[in-house]
Amino acid sequence: MAKGKRRRRPLETQGDTGSEVALEAEVEEKPKAAARPKPKAEPRGRKRVDPEAELPRALPQPLAAALVFLAAGAVLMLEILAVRLLAPYVGLTLETTTSIIGAALAGIAIGAAIGGYLADRMNTRLLIVGLFIGGGLLSLLTVPIVHGLGPGARGSGDAAALGITVLALVPAAAVLSAVSPAVAHLQLHDLRVSGTVVGRLSAWATAGALIGTFGTGFVLVPVMSINTAVFLIGTVLVLTGVILGARARVVTAAVAGGAVIVAVGFGALSLASESPCVRETKYHCLDVEKDPTKSFGYNLILDGTYNSYVDLKDPTYLQYDYTRWIAKAINGSYPGGQPLDVVFVGGGGFTLPNWLIATRPGSHAEVLEVDGDVVDLDEERLGLRTSADLEVTVGDARMTILDVPDNSADVVVGDAFSGFSVPWHLTTSQWMDEVKRVLKPGGIYALNLIDTGPLDFIKAETATVLDAFPYARFTTFVDESGEPFGGNVVVVASEQPIDNAISVKSPIARTFGQPVAEGLAAEGELLHDDYAPVDQLRTEE
Repeated sequence: MAKGKRRRRPLETQGDTGSEVALEAEVEEKPKAAARPKPKAEPRGRKRVDPEAELPRALPQPLAAALVFLAAGAVLMLEILAVRLLAPYVGLTLETTTSIIGAALAGIAIGAAIGGYLADRMNTRLLIVGLFIGGGLLSLLTVPIVHGLGPGARGSGDAAALGITVLALVPAAAVLSAVSPAVAHLQLHDLRVSGTVVGRLSAWATAGALIGTFGTGFVLVPVMSINTAVFLIGTVLVLTGVILGARARVVTAAVAGGAVIVAVGFGALSLASESPCVRETKYHCLDVEKDPTKSFGYNLILDGTYNSYVDLKDPTYLQYDYTRWIAKAINGSYPGGQPLDVVFVGGGGFTLPNWLIATRPGSHAEVLEVDGDVVDLDEERLGLRTSADLEVTVGDARMTILDVPDNSADVVVGDAFSGFSVPWHLTTSQWMDEVKRVLKPGGIYALNLIDTGPLDFIKAETATVLDAFPYARFTTFVDESGEPFGGNVVVVASEQPIDNAISVKSPIARTFGQPVAEGLAAEGELLHDDYAPVDQLRTEE
């Protein structure tokens, strides 16, 4: 630092003798401050730009809220509808549901990242318009994708379910999930209220997801087909994009018209896609198939698998092996013709309840069926007639069995399983407690299960049955060496020794007694309400 000039200044002090002594002190003078340069004059004709003026004009708050509400709601609606779309092909299992949730979340994450990136680099209004039109078109394609690829996925395992889910759901979910960051970019003008803006939009998006979830589960699925529901969602999204584009003047009439034409084509493809269902319910995809070899024979098909066979003229006819095994277990445990009180868990085509009433007059069958639409279809197409002898209670059996009196049933028949679907909560030790409560002393529990391969599910369920009942044996198909092969497995359990009269022995099937049942149980894990991984234990054919 440059030194300033020095000058002397006399200071007077009083010494001990009172004489005045002059002292001089050097004081450094500060340099004068440099003059501040004058600001450059703005060139003539150029005005100063206000940074606020460079931001895109924000949408009205109600419109911004409506857009994120609609986009987020559509994603959750597609997620729930995907469960029903995939069920006829890959089943309604834990893995299927997990795949769908995971695919939707992946799409949401991808869309949020890409939407924010694009919003910073292009016309945000045009982006939002494109996202709604694109998301709507991709939504319309979900049905043709699933119905086109689904038949090839049957029996291909969890990888096939995940692959179809990713192809059908991730693109639409990603595009629609990009709407929220794009709208947020448009609305953010003041960092002092950025938290309020983003929080408000997030709240509206979450509200849309909630309404979409409840509306789909409680309204759309019960009142219309899945194809129609997806068509409505896609159409609303495309029209929203077209209207936004026209009002914001960011798309031409030709582009808007082209989007509508493509949407009409995709929508027609969606509606025309052949569904494997005669009727879609909250729980199942239903179909009825005529037996070409028998004049009055019909198959009830649930989620793409044969569930029940009904002969409209002969209720005593039992087509499937497992139904004959259950019938033999009942007839081998009780004298012929004796009226029985039987609780059937699962109705299906009501083959066994009708057989009971026809072969044992005076019997009472109480059927616990979760799906009321199955009962309606049975009445319309399969000759079901309910009466004082054959009563139906609609609802989840885990709940409806609570209304069945103690010690009221000679037999409980568990037949709620189909090829893909396993109601795990009807396999646990807590469920066995309810079955025991309902059975009369010495009554039997006949349970139809489905498993192949290493029979891990059968081992676990046999262990659970033997934990509740001291006696059990099972009937199933056998391989060439006579060992249990699986497929249908009928377990019969009781608190009293089981009569040998229930035994089946044929070249393709046989009944295995207590020692074999105990051997299987020793290799299985006890199933209970907080641990019942039946989807993972079961092996599909």
